[in-house]
Amino acid sequence: MAPSYDNLPTEDGFEDEEDEIDFSDLDAQREVRLDEGYDTFVLIDGLPKVPEDSMAKLVKFVLRKLVAAGKTSEELIHMPVVDGMTEGYAFVEYATAEQAITAVKTLHGTALDKRHTMAVNKITDIERYGREGRINDEYVATEIEPFKEKEHLRWWLGDAEGRDQLVMFSGDSVGIYWNQRDDAPEGIVDRKHWTETFTAWSPLGVYLASMHLQGVQLWGGPSWTRLKRFPHPGVNLIDFSPNENYITTWSHRPITVDEGHPVLTADEEGKNYIIWDIATGKPLRSFENIEEPSQKDEQGNIIKKKLQWPAFKWSADDKYVARLNPGKGVSVYELPSMVLLDKSSVKIDGVVDFEWAPATPQRDGIKTYEQLFCFWTPEIGSNPAKVGLMSLPSKEIVRTRNLFNVSDAKLHWQSQAKYVCVKVDRHSKSKKSMATNLEIFRIREKGVPVEEIHTLKDTVINFAWEPQGDRFVIITAGEAVAAQGSAAPKTSISFYCPEKAKGNGPPGNFRHIRTLEKRNSNAIYWSPKGRFVVIATVLSQLSSELEFFDCDFEGEKDEKDKDLSANLQSMALGDHYGVTDVDWDPTGRYVASSASMWKNAMETGYHIYNSTGTLLREESVPQFKQFSWRPRPATLLSKEEQKQVRKNLREYAKQFDAQDEAKKSSASKELIEQRRRLVEEWRSWRERLVQELRDMREEYGVEDVEEVRKAEAEEEGEAEVEEIVEEIIKESEEVID
Repeated sequence: MAPSYDNLPTEDGFEDEEDEIDFSDLDAQREVRLDEGYDTFVLIDGLPKVPEDSMAKLVKFVLRKLVAAGKTSEELIHMPVVDGMTEGYAFVEYATAEQAITAVKTLHGTALDKRHTMAVNKITDIERYGREGRINDEYVATEIEPFKEKEHLRWWLGDAEGRDQLVMFSGDSVGIYWNQRDDAPEGIVDRKHWTETFTAWSPLGVYLASMHLQGVQLWGGPSWTRLKRFPHPGVNLIDFSPNENYITTWSHRPITVDEGHPVLTADEEGKNYIIWDIATGKPLRSFENIEEPSQKDEQGNIIKKKLQWPAFKWSADDKYVARLNPGKGVSVYELPSMVLLDKSSVKIDGVVDFEWAPATPQRDGIKTYEQLFCFWTPEIGSNPAKVGLMSLPSKEIVRTRNLFNVSDAKLHWQSQAKYVCVKVDRHSKSKKSMATNLEIFRIREKGVPVEEIHTLKDTVINFAWEPQGDRFVIITAGEAVAAQGSAAPKTSISFYCPEKAKGNGPPGNFRHIRTLEKRNSNAIYWSPKGRFVVIATVLSQLSSELEFFDCDFEGEKDEKDKDLSANLQSMALGDHYGVTDVDWDPTGRYVASSASMWKNAMETGYHIYNSTGTLLREESVPQFKQFSWRPRPATLLSKEEQKQVRKNLREYAKQFDAQDEAKKSSASKELIEQRRRLVEEWRSWRERLVQELRDMREEYGVEDVEEVRKAEAEEEGEAEVEEIVEEIIKESEEVID
């Protein structure tokens, strides 16, 4: 019998000769690289298995889902058929690799019906992860870790005294403290090198973000453990969504992704922005910087444009995030899929800026869901400048207003989306003088009427709505400031409020309350609860004043203001040399002014005032960088319950005052007890020392001079009386590193 192929004798030399020849160069030339040329293909799994006759119908049904991510067609969908039945999966080719990536991110996990859910993967990923023994052929049961109870992330809201927390960053240390009205802040945690650049609270206060060269970390809970990591190399800035579901990170350097990175993929290579899902810690989508054409001044020098931040702006309910394409339009993405709304950007020729409504709008007669954003475009050719309101998701423009002789415009929403004020800087026909108009869109009224305030002769350099209210404050300055002249003129502060509403109707037209002239003020800081406002002079070497105003003063009201919904009163005047920042606590009870070494290297530290301007604490801190109050989520009380609290506020105030007095008494009692304990310790030490001295005298036969003196005093009828008087001479605190 002839030998089989497997049993051929080795004498012929076939095996030895093959071992000696190197075929590696030929193998390299003919190797099939699946990651080249297949980057536009995806594999769709989880499809229903249907007869071949029904395959065309299934392809059309699946195609309606697939085109949401990019361009494909029935001819580019291949479903294998075996024995007259489809196999439950399909190969799909898209027009570009980017569309294939989008399909994986947006369509994976899409439900087709109650029993079938699509699984979408890139062909190149399947080959990469499935080769080299990376998949175990034997089933290994998943090890389920024992349940570990997590810390409550909103634990600080349960403080029995209702205190707020704050973070301070000085030198290399970051500390978190309880604020106390009459005492120094009580330390909770203090860590060295907790952040490399700055810290930031999330909007509802659940997370504290720290910045590092490798990325961003989120901390929280009573033990301040690390909760999330977002690896974005060289990250510079971050921005949370309003409901803390997402976070945007940005670096001026394009991302370089190392091979085998556990989170980042080739999709993030060369990008500057990443939008992350906070719950999963995974990137949703990444973007590059938009390169705008450079502009030159009259001397031919390139004008450096200031970075617009945030570049991605969130809708009030976290359902959309949008990005400005300067001069072209606005790209609105749905969350969490990060797919363009209706698969296309909103085209707005010449658009300069836009702003989302900070709350879900309540327009008259509109019962369907919508979000609004306001935008403006400059004058282009013979077309006037324009301000518009657009409703999403319909992309319907619900209101526009034409403007003329516009140099610039700024958009200011009221916190409840009741109004949006467009601050319009206008130039004269000769372009030699500037003035400002205020165009106020009344969102909740039928047809969105626009009220114009055009009596302002100077340029408005600052504007701020009252949170949860209808009033606003502006700061105006002469043309020297507007034109960046060398001599800055004095500024003026003007207060406005609407006339009282008649019955259940909307508030009346806005009216001027009062103007305070010849000031140096340049910043407006409203209490988050409204009513109180601080007008300050920040980042100035000439002045550092803080003036506190009450817009609902309970004193007598002027006759001329009886129809107005305000009673303005200046409460106090403070001064903080070198002040750079002013921050209200989330309850509106306290306000902190701080001088940061980032902006002022002279005298750094912070002051804390109450809402009426009484200075409670003043502390100078070397290398002080940042002061920030921890935000609070919205109250869980209904409007009726809040009204009840305000109605009985005086009764609650008595209880709180009694608690404060008890706390003071307790503190005084503890101090007295401590002093008595120290006196007793001193007495014991003295008696022990005196006894040792007596024993030594007896041992050496030395006469006790003290006993002799006492005996002589008794013979002369004298008596010694010892009296202890407690008196506080001075108290001081010293921080020792």
